Amino acid sequence: MKISFVIPCYNSEKTIQKVVQEISESNIPYEKEIILINDCSSDATWDVISEMAKSNQNIKAINFSKNFGQHSALMAGYRETTGEYVVSLDDDGQTPANETYKLLEEIEKGYDVVYASYSNKKHSVFRNIGTGINNMMCRWLIGKPKKLEMTSFFIAKKYIIDEITKYKNPYAYIPGLVLRSTKNISSVPVEHRSREVGRSGYSFRKLVALWVNGFTAFSIKPLRLATLFGLIIASGGFVYFIYTIIHKILNPNTPMGWTSTISIMLIIGGSILFVLGMIGEYLGRVYLSLNKEPQYVVKDKINID
Repeated sequence: MKISFVIPCYNSEKTIQKVVQEISESNIPYEKEIILINDCSSDATWDVISEMAKSNQNIKAINFSKNFGQHSALMAGYRETTGEYVVSLDDDGQTPANETYKLLEEIEKGYDVVYASYSNKKHSVFRNIGTGINNMMCRWLIGKPKKLEMTSFFIAKKYIIDEITKYKNPYAYIPGLVLRSTKNISSVPVEHRSREVGRSGYSFRKLVALWVNGFTAFSIKPLRLATLFGLIIASGGFVYFIYTIIHKILNPNTPMGWTSTISIMLIIGGSILFVLGMIGEYLGRVYLSLNKEPQYVVKDKINID
């Protein structure tokens, strides 16, 4: 049996060798292949992983032409896997590769996907808040089970990975692709380590972009929310209209309020722009898909036919 490890790499020249070494030295009694994807790092990450691939036939290396994001990098790696099980993990050493056996033991009980869960995450406060928001939105928008924690460290059966890679459109979102492929998912607790080098590649802007990309690709609930929001504002405006008429009849000398009128106009105008923006976001996704926006572009690859 073979296990494939897929690791997106971004500015990880100082950490990725240690992660690969930990995988190689782990006590998993199966053949291992490691697929490293350089997401156009600004440091010497490609030099490091290409050298590892040249010296080890079990390591495959992929180099992107520009930064496409972690989820696109995973998609590129998934398409090169040959193992019966596929493990996804980070390049910074925070996800414990030596605890992969816990995920393997759980998936062999009959699950399709098993996620690592962390009782004490060693991310920054900002990242933990972002993760909490992401989990809440995943539950509402794409049907994530309430008690399931979806992390970047997980194992999946090959047929699930094959189903995921059928997605050809831009802006891949792995949790959405997993949840639309299976509901037979479990999780196991593992350690989460402190970051030893550097900092997370996810800024606030990138996190928001990831959420928008994922949720508009796999759910129409935002459109329904926009419709509901517009209906509520319209209903409120109608009620206020009736109120002003009755108030004028009962108090003919009461001057009509300029401030309240402007406020209502701003609320209604803002609501219209919000709904139009939401519709535009979806239309933009359709436009990019029709124009075959690539998930990624491979510049170089090693040990891949």
